[in-house]
Parts: sequence; C-alpha cells; structure tokens
Amino acid sequence: MTAATHSTLFPQVPDSADAVLEGLDPEQREVATALHGPVCVLAGAGTGKTRAITHRIAYGVRAGILHPSSVLAVTFTARAAGEMRGRLRQLGAAGVQARTFHSAALRQLQYFWPKAIGGSMPRLVDRKIQLVADAAAACRIRLDRGELRDVTAEIEWSKVTQTVPADYAPAAAKAGRESPRDPAEIAQLYAAYEDVKRERSVIDFEDVLLLTVAVLQDRHDIAEQIRAQYQHFVVDEYQDVSPLQQRLLELWLGERDSLCVVGDASQTIYSFTGATPDHLLDFRTRHPGATVVKLVRDYRSTPQVVHLANGLLAQARGRAADHRLELVSQRAAGPEPVYAEYTDEPAEAEGAARRIRELIDSGVPASEIAILFRTNAQSETYEQALADAAVPYQLRGAERFFDRPEVRKAGIALRGAARFGGNDSLLDDVVDLPSQVRAVLSGEGWTTQPPAGSGAVRERWESLAALVNLAQDFAAAKPGATLADLVAELDERANAQHAPTVQGVTLASLHSAKGLEWDVVFLVGVAEGMMPITYAKTDEQIEEERRLLYVGVTRAREHLHVSWALSRSPGGRPNRRPSRFLDGLRPGSTATTGRAGSGGAGGIERGTSGTRDSAPRRTQRVPARCRVCGRTLTDPGEMKLMRCDDCPSDMNEGLYERLREWRADQARSSGQPAFCVFTDRTLMAIAESAPDDERELARIPGVGMRKLTRYGADVLAICAGQSGAESRDQD
Repeated sequence: MTAATHSTLFPQVPDSADAVLEGLDPEQREVATALHGPVCVLAGAGTGKTRAITHRIAYGVRAGILHPSSVLAVTFTARAAGEMRGRLRQLGAAGVQARTFHSAALRQLQYFWPKAIGGSMPRLVDRKIQLVADAAAACRIRLDRGELRDVTAEIEWSKVTQTVPADYAPAAAKAGRESPRDPAEIAQLYAAYEDVKRERSVIDFEDVLLLTVAVLQDRHDIAEQIRAQYQHFVVDEYQDVSPLQQRLLELWLGERDSLCVVGDASQTIYSFTGATPDHLLDFRTRHPGATVVKLVRDYRSTPQVVHLANGLLAQARGRAADHRLELVSQRAAGPEPVYAEYTDEPAEAEGAARRIRELIDSGVPASEIAILFRTNAQSETYEQALADAAVPYQLRGAERFFDRPEVRKAGIALRGAARFGGNDSLLDDVVDLPSQVRAVLSGEGWTTQPPAGSGAVRERWESLAALVNLAQDFAAAKPGATLADLVAELDERANAQHAPTVQGVTLASLHSAKGLEWDVVFLVGVAEGMMPITYAKTDEQIEEERRLLYVGVTRAREHLHVSWALSRSPGGRPNRRPSRFLDGLRPGSTATTGRAGSGGAGGIERGTSGTRDSAPRRTQRVPARCRVCGRTLTDPGEMKLMRCDDCPSDMNEGLYERLREWRADQARSSGQPAFCVFTDRTLMAIAESAPDDERELARIPGVGMRKLTRYGADVLAICAGQSGAESRDQD
C-alpha cells in the first residue's frame, strides 16, 4: 500500500530551487511556479497532484519566495498531512506546517483561548456517541445502536453546515436528507446533546472549528495575528470542503488571495458529511484572476484501467460530471479488467482469496494487493477467506502503525541499543545496520520466517518485519548510517505518521481507500443494492455512488478485478444483478445512459484581471473560432491557442520544452522576466502549430511584429529541429 505517486523511499534532497522542478510535466511545472495570486488545480486521479503542490511549496521555499513558517498546507486526514510533511522534508522544505483543518484550528484555539475567552479550554472528546446516548436518555427517547450512529451523523452534518437545532428540520428538508427519525426528534436530541456538553464542560471536533471561527470573527486582533503568521495557503482535496471549513479558510485569508486549492469534483464522495464541490467549481467565479491548471496525465494506471474509469464518468450526470476530467494514461498497456460473477458472497470471497494466493505465489507482494468493498460489514467474509488461504492481511483504518504496542516497544529497544549498544551481547557479532536491527528485534519477537496462520501473532510479526525492511532500505540509501540515525528517522516518521509498508493484503472500504493505490485491486460486491447502495435514492446520491466506484477503479495501477454475487448466502435466491454502473462497460452489456461530449482536457488557463463586477469590453474583431470544434472563442487564453481548453491538444511536448529552455536563456541574457519574451500560452500555441515560416509564426496571437523581428529566426530554427544559436551562426 502506497500513497498516490511512486517515489524512491529515501530520495536525495534537491541541491537547488531549479532542481526541485526537475521531472515535472508542463502542467505540474506550471503549478509549481505559480506562486502568486489565487491558483486552482483541477487534478484527476493519479495525475500527481500531491507531487505538484509539494514541489510548489518546496520551490517557493528554496527560491526564497516563501518563508517556511508563513505557509499553511491543509488537508483532510492525518495520514495525508503526514505524507505531505514527509515529502516536503525530502525536498528540503522542512518547517512548513501541513495539518488537517481540525489540527490547525485546535492548535490556534489552544493558544488563544486564555486571551480570547479566559480560563482553561474544555476537554476535547474523541467520540460523541456516548454523549448522544446520554442526551437521548435525558429526552426519554430510546435509540438502538444503529440509530445512535445515524443521529450522531446528523448532528455532525448540522454542525459543519452551521445549522442550529431550531433550524435542523427545514435545513435537512432543503438538503434532501432522509432523517433517521422524525426531524423534530433529531432537533430535540441535537439541542439536548449541546446541553450535555455544556454541563460536562467538554467540546467535540466540530466545536473546534466553530469556536475558532467565532474567535476570529469577534477578535480582529487575534485574526490579524494569525494572518501575520500565515500568509500563503494550500488546500488539498478542496472538493471535500464543508461550509464551516470554507468559512474558516476565508477568515484565515482575510482580504488576501495567496491561495492554492487542489481537487477533483469527480472524487466528491463525502457529501453525507457536509462536503460539497461547489467551492471548487465556483473558485473562478469568486477569484476572476485565478490561474486554473488541469492535470489529466495519469501516471498511476494502465490505459485499460483508465479507459474503464473514463467510461464510468462518461455516463455520469450533474454539475460535477459537467466538469469531469478525461484522463490520459502515461503508462504502457496492461491487462484488461477482469469481471467475475459468483453464485453467492462466500464463493466470491473464496474466489478472490484463491486468485490472491496465486498472485503472491507468482511474486506479487501482498502489500501491493487490495480488496475494496462498499461497507465495512463486508470485511469479515474476506478476512475468513484470506485466513483459510494462508494469506496475510491488514485492515485499513485500524490502529496507526506507530501507535501499535509492538512498534512502540521496538522503538524503545532500538533507542536503547543505539545508546548502549557497546554493552549489548546481541550486537557483538554484527556490524552493518540491517543486521543490528534484526538482532535487536529478534528479542522483540521477530524471526526470519513468519509465524503460521493469521491473527494477532502474525500482525505483530508483520509490524516488526516492516521495521526490518525499512532499515534495509535506509542503509541502502544512506551508506554509513548508524543505529542512531535510523532511530532519528523513525522519530521523524512517527511525528509525520509516515508509516513503512506492512506486508499484507489490504482490506478497506472504498471511502477509506481514497488517496491510496495498489498494483492489484479487487473491487468486490459490485451489484445492485450494494453499488449503488440501497438507500441511495435521489439522483445526487446515485451519482455520488458512481463517483465512489470511480475512486475504487482508479486505485489500481495494473490489475483490476471486478466481481459480484447473485445471492448473499449459499442456497439463496439468485436475484441480484451487476451494478448499473457497469452497463456498457463490462463484456456482454449495453449502456443504459449516456452523455454527449467529452471530458475536460489538461492545460493552463490564466485569470483575467479586475473584479467580478467588471464588465467585458466590446470589440469589433472578427470572432475567433476553435480550430478543433469550431466554437466561437471569447477567452483570451483560448483565443491565443485557437482552440477550446477542453478540446484535445496536439502539442509537441519536446518542442515546448526546447522553447521553454530557449526562453529562459533569453530572459537571463536580457535581465527580464521570462513571460516578457513569450508567455506560456504563446509557447504552447507555437508548439501546437509548429510554424514553418514567418507568415505562419506571425498568425499566432502573442507574436507581434517586434517579437517576430527579434525572436522569429530563433523560434523557427527551434521548430525546425535546430537550436536558436545555430540559426544565429548561419546568419
């Protein structure tokens, strides 16, 4: 299991700011160098969005444009924040704050509480379900376990959408939510829950955001102090922002616009928690001067997997579908997705386990295989099937790696050996770092061969084996590293929650698999009633289920297995059918829905200056038309390219890079910014048309007579495969 782009485990820190940009594609490079003003990155699955934004931060820091302590990068999970911190450290940009919304808000609230409110801050509760149960008892309302969970979810939704108890019923109706009980009862329980918290002087996670927003709204001095600290903001997974998180972000920003957001409306899968892609889709409306960069080059999945992913979204409807991105695989061809039908769910689980056993026996690491399902309740059947097949597995969403007891004990043992190793007889006959680690961990239960079977003993061994493998990789990357160096590395990884890979097949729900990837993915239970889930009734809910399946498909790098069962249990009535989302995509099926048009292509779109109220200027020019589809063009950037941003590009990327290098030389020699030579859009237009003579070059918008006279010979020579210097020598 790895995060969403391949990289070496211990890469060398780039030696300069320019070195940070090496290896980025043109769109990623544009993200990395767009350091001023609002920037919106629309990034499809597997397109390297985390790579782009971490290189953006690192480039700004290494170039001296951004001070590390002035940058706040915000994402949605502690794992993602930890990964971002780890990547920034590897790029030489340590010191940048990368946190979740809740973590950043809690830190600020704890610091300013004495000044803003006085006294000690209330205790933060990890789980609110017991408080909800106590509130129900106070209202004399009986709730079973399922209802407790559902009512708790409604309270969380109310708080992130800034809905007070008295307004719950109309707000839920307007949002189309199906309340688990009568809305008046939910409102009563919500109000009682707030009373219980006040009586016990506790707050929940949503309160952290609400209270931080309240402090920043009421205390301008505190708001200005935070704004003086953080001047540049990066928000990952922006499609999942709730109204409350958006309000907090606005208060952090104030009147400034130094904001970069990254997201993909087609991966909006948390609307039930209050998340909405509207903030992402409306970004250009709120920030007319924004630069918009679309990443569609998929470096993760094979063309066969990407084709299925694009096919899923091609049948989608709704606003998110209107802004979908058409992925373009950058990998070599791979196997076609495999579709399998089984008589019942146990047979489906056994079939997956049998195939996984074969893959592992053929050399595929267990850690590069995942089984993804719609609900956590499906997990048990697959746990049993894998155990029966002697396949190691781990549950996604279980205890954090560095919080596991055996990992904590191993860390203490390694730290002691690093300090007093000279007196440890275990280390008498070993010299290299991996051997030292194996010797120390052998005292904690690690053996050269894994224990038989599954369960707690096997899980503990897998944790220790992950530390042994990490030590081997660390020693290979840093020859001469000592045990103390490894302990320091483990401490940094623990702080960042940057866990090593555990050798076991991953079992995960589709929601918890977001942001991860594997070589082999088994999508199981893809049948009507489970995908889409039975309680998805409205068009919006159905489309979110489609997006959830899209997320599952795009987790696979190479092998994708899609399966379903005709009945739940052996001997049951075979009345299930494959998911409607597979219609027209799996062999032997026909499409039941469809959409005209194609998805958005990659590219860069510059913002327009002025305010959102600025009126467009009238011109008497002859209308420019897209050379691909013929549509009338009005956007200046599209007019320069003579095509719609969404229409396919035939740009010669090699020519584009040669033109960029030439432009950089010209800018250095003349002491002016690169865009004063030619803008990126003009270079893209040149690379797309590859003009043969001055007349063709002069037709490209952005190439006026002055620039044609000054640079025309160089540009035409580069288009012809020569260098600008060669053309000057010939002259």
